[in-house]
Formats: sequence, C-alpha cells, structure tokens
Amino acid sequence: MELNLEIVTTPLRPAATVVMLRDAPAGLEVFLMQRHSLSDVLGGAYVFPGGKVDAADAELDMAAHLDQPLAVLHAGLNEADISECTAGGLYVAALREAFEESGVLFAQTHLAQAVDAVRAAALLREGLEFNAVLAKMALRLQTRNVAPWTRWITPTSPSVMNKRFDTRFFVAAVPAGQVAVHDDHETTASIWLSPRAALAHYWDGRIALAPPQIMSLAQLSRHASVASVLAQARSRLPPVIAPEPFDQDGGRVICYPGDARHSVCEPAMLGPTRLYYRNKRFEPDGGFDKLFD
Repeated sequence: MELNLEIVTTPLRPAATVVMLRDAPAGLEVFLMQRHSLSDVLGGAYVFPGGKVDAADAELDMAAHLDQPLAVLHAGLNEADISECTAGGLYVAALREAFEESGVLFAQTHLAQAVDAVRAAALLREGLEFNAVLAKMALRLQTRNVAPWTRWITPTSPSVMNKRFDTRFFVAAVPAGQVAVHDDHETTASIWLSPRAALAHYWDGRIALAPPQIMSLAQLSRHASVASVLAQARSRLPPVIAPEPFDQDGGRVICYPGDARHSVCEPAMLGPTRLYYRNKRFEPDGGFDKLFD
C-alpha cells in the first residue's frame, strides 16, 4: 500500500462500518473484503463492510424501521455533540453499507420473522433505494444486533489515502441463515479469517491492510468468541481513536492515545501505541508479536 504524506484539508466525512464476526471451529473469525483496485479509498486493501453516511440515512422513518428508540442509539454512541436523528442515521448507514457490500441484512419483518435478504437484494438491484426496500418489505432494522465498538478519526495528514473520515465501527454476528459475500463491484474478493491469521496474511504481504484495520484486528485477536467481543462492546462506551502521525528518521510513525507523543494520555486500546512504516508495511516496534502484547 502506497504511503500518502500530504496534508488533507477536506472536511471530515461521517462514515460507518460493521465488523462482521462468526464463531468457527477454530475460534473467532472476521469477514474482510478487498476493495476494487481503482477505488479512491483504500483501493486494493482488505476492509470491513462500510462507507460514508448518505443524507438519506437520516431521512428514514426511524420510528417505523428501527427496533430501538433514537435516545437509546444516541446514548450508546456517547457523542453529545450530535443529534438523536444523526445518531440514528449512523446506525442506518452502517447497516445499509453492510447490506449493499456484503448482502447481509440486519433486519426482521414487523412480525419478528426472518428477513428475505435475497429478495431485498433483488429489489436493490432493480433500482429501489435502501429506505424504499425497507418500506416495501415492511422491515425493521435490528440495531440491537450491532454494538458500537470504536470511533476512528482520520488525521489531517493521513498515511494511506487522501480523504478524511469520522468512522463509527460497530461489531456484530452475521445473522443465522445469511451468507456474507463481496459484491463484485466495489469489492472484488472476500475472506473469513481469524484476526491473528488476517494479520499474519498482512505481515507476509498476501493482503493489504490500513492502520485502523490492523489495530482493530489486533484488538479482536484477544477474543475467543463473538459473545466475548459483544460483551466487551456493550460493557463500555466506544473509545475515540484519533491517530497522530509524525515523521521520524525519514519514515512515518503513527501514534495512538496513550503514547508519549500523543495529545491524549489515556490509552484507548491494548497493544502497541505506535506503528512504524517499515518494509512497505505498518508494524510495531519489536515485530509481529508486539501486536498482541
């Protein structure tokens, strides 16, 4: 992945992503998709399903199509400076993007029946907007099935792209009976891997990852099951992670809350507080195993 060292002056774009999880015989696995190589955001890299918030996300009839009150969703995000409607829109964006990119729909009918995700995807392909699909099929989005995990804010000097995002990461188990798969449009490949295996693939050069995915996978590697991840997510408010990069000895260093060079003294994550760009990859001082200390 090519390093970007330019200062970006464009405003932050609100975004949302869903880290989709499943329990496999060998333990916890996470779903990763490869973005199209021509994408202007992390082209060729492996990411979690997600994208920017659209204006229509906040225009959904939330009383009819969300399973929790907006006040509950707002409190879970712990963002006093946004409205309840904006908070609801972030959840809608996360679930919409997950559906559009992976085919997984976190929803039920108003009679609490399982959703027909195949039919919903067909309606989307026919040109119906996401909100219209929900209305036509009388669906209620299952916000209870996703939990706020972290909030990542791109610095003004991003390391791997020329855009800035304020992204809310949610964690969730893939609903029973649904299959996650890349869309062959925005994403061209997909894979289920344990968090540690995904990082090993990155370390060996088999896949490309951006720093937020690297650090998120390092956190997930500390969990043995989906239930463990969700329990942690629901036991605390999502930490804000605003990386602060700097240049040292001709190379890029990204520091995180808790690092001596970071403006926030309290750590937001376990593991290393710095990643160094070396050997054409981001890595902690001390090697691969330091991701899991």
